[in-house]
Amino acid sequence: MSEPALQRLVESLRRLPGVGVKLAQRMAFHLLQHDRDGARQIADALQQAVAAVRHCARCHTFTEGALCSICADPSRDARLLCVVETPADQAALERTGTYRGLYFVLMGRLSPLDGIGPGSIGAQELLDRASDGSVDEVIVATNFTAEGEATAHVLGEALKARGIRVTRLARGVPIGSELEYVDLGTIAHALIDRR
Repeated sequence: MSEPALQRLVESLRRLPGVGVKLAQRMAFHLLQHDRDGARQIADALQQAVAAVRHCARCHTFTEGALCSICADPSRDARLLCVVETPADQAALERTGTYRGLYFVLMGRLSPLDGIGPGSIGAQELLDRASDGSVDEVIVATNFTAEGEATAHVLGEALKARGIRVTRLARGVPIGSELEYVDLGTIAHALIDRR
C-alpha cells in the first residue's frame, strides 16, 4: 500500500482502541470501496465534534455547552457525587436509570508508571467540590483494575480526611451467571461484600 492518502487513513484508524493494522485496512478499504458517503459522514461528524464538544465546567464529562445536561438538571440530587474514570463509565451508570445524583469525571486514573498522578486527574478539584457543603456522600465508581483500585484508595483516603462520607461500588457475581464459571476473585469479593 504505497498510496500516501490511503496509508494516512489506515494510520489514523489505528489510533482507535483495539484497532490494529489489518482491521484499520479493512475499515479503510470498506469505506473507500463500498461506502464513500459513510466516509464523508464520519469525517464531517468528527470535525463537528472536535470543534463543538468540550468538557463540562463542573463535572468534566463531554458537552457542547458550559454545563452538561446532568449538571444543569435541577432535579438531580446534589447531595450525591459519583466519581467515575471516563464519560463512557458515566454513560454506563446513566443507562441503569437508578442513579439520580451528580458526577465527577476524572478523565483517567492514577498510573504512576505513566506519569499520571493526582494532579493529572483533577483530585484537588474533586476534593474542593466534595467539600463545598452540598455533598453528603461521594460514591467512588472507578474500575476494578489495579489502577482503578489505587485511584479509589487515594481519593477515598483524601475525602475521608476531610470528613466526607465515601462509599465504593459493590462487587459481586453477575446476574444470570453460574458460580462454577465466575472467577475466584469475584466470588471472594461477593462473599466479603455480602449484605
